[in-house]
Amino acid sequence: MFKTKITPLALVIASLSAPASADLIISEYIEGSSNNKAIELYNNADTELSLEGYTLSLYSNGKSEVGNSVDLTGTLAANSTIVIVNPSSSDDLKAKADLENSVTGFNGDDTLILTKNGNIVDSFGQYEVQATWEGNGVSAKNQTLRRKDAITSGRTDATTTFDPSVEWDSFEIDAFDGLGSHAGNGGTTPEPIPEPEPLEPLVCGAEKTLINAIQGDGSASPLVGTLVELEGVVSADFQGDEQLKGFFVNSLAADIDADPLTSEGVFVYFADTDVNVGDHVRVQGTVEEYFDATQIGSVSQVAVCGTGLAAAATKITLPLANTTDLEAFEGMLVTLEQPLVVTNNFGLGRYGEVELATERLYQGTQVALPGDAANAVETENLLKKILIDDGSTVQNLDPTAYPTPGLSAENTLRTGDTVNTVTGALAYSFGLYRIHPTLAPSFIATNAREDAPELNAEADLRVASFNVLNYFNGDGQGGGFPTSRGADTEAEFIRQEAKIVSAISAIEADVVGLMEIENDGFGEFSAIASLVDALNDADSANNYAFVDFNVDQIGTDAITTALIYRANKVEEVGTAAITTEAPFDFSNRAPIAQSFKSIETDEVFTVAVSHLKSKSCGSASGNNADLGDGQGCWNEIRTQGANAFADWLDSKPTGVDDEDTILVGDMNAYAMEDPIRAFADKGYKNVVAEIDGDTLGYSYSFSGRAGSLDHAVATQSLLSKVVAATDWHINADEPISLDYNVEFKSEGQQSSLYSESAYRASDHDPVIIDIKSEITLTSEEQTPVIAADQVFAIDENSAIGTIIGTLDFSDPNADESPVVKFITSDNDSVSINNEGQLIVAGEIDYEFENRITLTVQAQDSAGNLSNIEKVAVKVNNLRSDDDNDAGSLLWLSLLLAPLSIVRRFKKK
Repeated sequence: MFKTKITPLALVIASLSAPASADLIISEYIEGSSNNKAIELYNNADTELSLEGYTLSLYSNGKSEVGNSVDLTGTLAANSTIVIVNPSSSDDLKAKADLENSVTGFNGDDTLILTKNGNIVDSFGQYEVQATWEGNGVSAKNQTLRRKDAITSGRTDATTTFDPSVEWDSFEIDAFDGLGSHAGNGGTTPEPIPEPEPLEPLVCGAEKTLINAIQGDGSASPLVGTLVELEGVVSADFQGDEQLKGFFVNSLAADIDADPLTSEGVFVYFADTDVNVGDHVRVQGTVEEYFDATQIGSVSQVAVCGTGLAAAATKITLPLANTTDLEAFEGMLVTLEQPLVVTNNFGLGRYGEVELATERLYQGTQVALPGDAANAVETENLLKKILIDDGSTVQNLDPTAYPTPGLSAENTLRTGDTVNTVTGALAYSFGLYRIHPTLAPSFIATNAREDAPELNAEADLRVASFNVLNYFNGDGQGGGFPTSRGADTEAEFIRQEAKIVSAISAIEADVVGLMEIENDGFGEFSAIASLVDALNDADSANNYAFVDFNVDQIGTDAITTALIYRANKVEEVGTAAITTEAPFDFSNRAPIAQSFKSIETDEVFTVAVSHLKSKSCGSASGNNADLGDGQGCWNEIRTQGANAFADWLDSKPTGVDDEDTILVGDMNAYAMEDPIRAFADKGYKNVVAEIDGDTLGYSYSFSGRAGSLDHAVATQSLLSKVVAATDWHINADEPISLDYNVEFKSEGQQSSLYSESAYRASDHDPVIIDIKSEITLTSEEQTPVIAADQVFAIDENSAIGTIIGTLDFSDPNADESPVVKFITSDNDSVSINNEGQLIVAGEIDYEFENRITLTVQAQDSAGNLSNIEKVAVKVNNLRSDDDNDAGSLLWLSLLLAPLSIVRRFKKK
């Protein structure tokens, strides 16, 4: 449905142009339990009224744009009504409907405006203000309101303060009896309810209907519509005005049967007589199936027969053998005494609901191939889970029931956290079995928050992806809110931006691919410029910049992808590239790519960003419809996008002829789905899965199932340089209530549930990839080096093979081309092995040679030769001093002998 925005000025003009007394007015408003919501419109005229041109619009949470609307058609008889009912309301309420429409999705703080041809003819609430409409005991929340008989014209100024007590009378919650008739100006008054006949007091211990007989052994009670009297022990009390308005009863011990298919508990929808847990009660009422849940309704009497009894909890376990197994325990006090994992916290803040399971549950196509295998995973998932529900009918309870003492920005409850015991009443509503705890569950922070991962010790580059969840900055100057997406006000935008900046700053990536940023170009006031400015203000140690694609808009969608980088770490090389060719002219967002060079290492690589078509069905048809294989809608166009994106990257669109390419983004496809496998077939492998060796990583949680919609896929040349890859779980595990939005939060919660931290900055986790650059050395830089003037020592007569010492040498490229040998010359008595050890290779004799000199040259596996260096080995003399003296005298006598002969010759 197209959203229609009405400015305050337009509302004023419309109210001035409307007639003083309109024919059609809002005559009844029902905001009941659960989805029991309805609107009655009344024809105030004495003649038939054409409904053409009339529109009823709902403005939720103080927003200025229409959330839902319904255009009325046909005619309405004089002094009669048309009733519009919520499609998810009870059968009793639907029975009174002339029309079912979600325009009735209000919650007591929303505004309804009735217009005719654009002119306001009536209103309920105050435009662009969010508040629970109430005054003098009349409230738009949890009450039925009927227009006072004296009010015959509509409230045409929707901008004035709204006090419902001025024109409306209040009735109890879920009072439907007057719906469809109105007493104003000739209408009919509801028939008075006759005084009930006096009731005979209940007699405890008298004949009764057993609870197991009421429940029966099937999905519905065999006694529906039967007035019964039953007895049992109150096992759970939820009689409060903001609770279920009833209590659960377990069978008395003597009444329990032997049939495992018949439940021994039932819910009693009655709060007029106060009961307490442990009370023995007798109840008179009618058996009902309320939205497929067996209960006792239309209760006429409750008698307390005794107190202080104990209702024993029945032990149940997960996984179930069949999804219907819990029917045999409906209404009973049960306990689960096993470790259970939080798998879904989406409804925690608003509805007080948390889903638990035996383990973290995955999307079928995250861990199995689409089709039968993936569907089998989901079938198993359904057997492993149970919902816990706080038993409150109030939305946005403050504080929340879980975790104790209440959810806050610092006291979170993440998926992956655990609980060991859950005890409470088992009920069925909204299509799910749920436990209303009677004892507060004690959650364990098994999956505690973690800081951003440190850069891997081997890495020198980091690339990341981040879905910034509709980052729209208004007009970029503090105004222009609300926009088509994202924050509704500047105040909300400030909250949003602070969280995103905290997250990106903490990641410390050199290049970040962004998704879901406003597609408003690259000017001074653009969203991308705003984000980069905020990053630089927050992180003075780095200089963030964005890639400018030199267009006013990338493609035609309201959101786009973008690239930011740390200009003090990397620089752009080549040309910033985009394409809007098919299949990127529709649905799949336009691809972008830019090549970069590391300032430190000169490593060149290309980063591309993708955002493929979402799974929301809309107009999907043919092979793009949901084929029931687990891949959702638009799988065909996503797969076409994956193939085309890979081909485009292979064409080197940035003009840089380098094989190192990484593509990051929100692929809207889980790890085993066709688009991710198409990328792999084209040579772009799933980096996180390759590093982990499985597909158990996740970046997103939907309906309590984890999976990766966000991926990094890379060419083999770049993948070989990846040393670490992970999803940083700051978003997917966190409750949505911790995001920047102020909707569905009390004034106190707008503060307590918010912090500027990275946690729940978005709904997708960032993917972080650490890369080790391949450093290219010159031949000179690769060449081994032997230190000059090295001198060693060895004792004479050392045995052959004795290690003299190890050469001092360096090998700058040892990983790629290690030294494989040493070339020696000038001496055969010493050799050098491949490790550089000098070894005795021949006889070492001090008297023959007291200093050995040899030339040495190192050679690596690539054939590079070091400079030639001379190495000296001093030979230690091991002979004694006496041996040395005797030897010296001998040599001296030999030298002096000729001189003696000469002297003798001269004497003659």
